[in-house]
Amino acid sequence: MHMSGESLLIILVVGLVAGWLAGQIVQGTGFGIVGDLLIGIAGAFIGSWLLPQLGLYLGSGIISAVINATIGALLLLLVIRLVRGRGGWSWGGRRWGGNWGRRW
Repeated sequence: MHMSGESLLIILVVGLVAGWLAGQIVQGTGFGIVGDLLIGIAGAFIGSWLLPQLGLYLGSGIISAVINATIGALLLLLVIRLVRGRGGWSWGGRRWGGNWGRRW
């Protein structure tokens, strides 16, 4: 498989933007620029596999690639958050799901 320098650059830019967007939506992750890049690239793989399985097609182009990778990165951050056990998200001073798993 041959990958040009432009393709690699686009993958890195899409991964970085998607990881940063997912980090902004799910506050408190704090992975840094390299972590955001890795989360975004892994999210692109997750989103490109999962969304067609659900029958969702966003089209082609860089904007749809960023949206697709962001959705995958959000799902990945959700799984990481659940595994870490921090419990809940904070958004605008509110906490959601903080004691969800502790009651049972």
